[in-house]
Amino acid sequence: MPRFHRFAFLLTLALAVGCKAQPTAQSSLDPKLSRSIEVMVRSQFGVPQDYDVHVGARTPSKVAGYDTVPVTLSRGSKSTVVEFLLSTDGKTLAKLDTFDLDHNPAMNIDVSGRPIRGNPNAKVTVINFDDLECPYCARMHQSLFPSTLERYKDQVRFIYKDDPLTELHPWAMHAAVDANCIAAQSPDTYWVYVDYLHSHAAEISGPDRNLAKSSEALDRIARQEGTLAKLDGSKLDACIAKQDETQVRASAHEAETLGVDGTPALFIEGERINGAVPEEQVWMVIDRALRAAGEEPPPLPAPSAPPTATEKGTGN
Repeated sequence: MPRFHRFAFLLTLALAVGCKAQPTAQSSLDPKLSRSIEVMVRSQFGVPQDYDVHVGARTPSKVAGYDTVPVTLSRGSKSTVVEFLLSTDGKTLAKLDTFDLDHNPAMNIDVSGRPIRGNPNAKVTVINFDDLECPYCARMHQSLFPSTLERYKDQVRFIYKDDPLTELHPWAMHAAVDANCIAAQSPDTYWVYVDYLHSHAAEISGPDRNLAKSSEALDRIARQEGTLAKLDGSKLDACIAKQDETQVRASAHEAETLGVDGTPALFIEGERINGAVPEEQVWMVIDRALRAAGEEPPPLPAPSAPPTATEKGTGN
């Protein structure tokens, strides 16, 4: 895990556990031991240099042979407390974390109103935080559709959420807004639009990467798909013209609270996949989710036979 991610993970755990009142029986640490703990926390979790780290007094814990030591991370007016375990001989520092299994954010992603691909009643849901300008998202999209969808047929449903990385992809926000304008009238047409963008991103960016031209292309394609699908043109035009980013930004904020810092990011019944991994790895996670739901996944496809000498060609 990258050092910044370790630090972010540490802060997330602190927020999840919350602030706790300390027991009254406390014992101050030796300054040398306190400094050793501070250095260890900073190095292991990649704490930025502008954060203050304060090691509190040790108190009895419920773990035999260990005391609890609160470590306060602060910068300016903001601070959070992370509890560590310190062995009674002062030689070992440990981190024991608790997780609320009934309130796992990854198991409670808001998918209300989102277009569904696959069986709406499937027991397993694949949620993808997607950026319509992201080349890695395009690679993942092409892996999911058609091969993954065809492999699982009615056993799985796919839902996309928006997470445009606007600092990297200037037209991704506009694309997400247009896609949602289409989705408001026709979920099926939404998927047609998403399919097109993920296979024609370079064409939309253009050789000069002019944002205004890209936005015009996105709107033109959205209207063309709307016409082919016989959507209400007036409503679609009004939605496209308004460019309301509220829904997209809410989805991106949800991704941030889940710790998503890049796209694509898949959540399969709570299990997370970062990046455009090979489809076989996606299938492993889906298979686990299906078995947990009481369904048997389809058999893996037979490996391709090696080419014969005739197929290879003799050459000269």
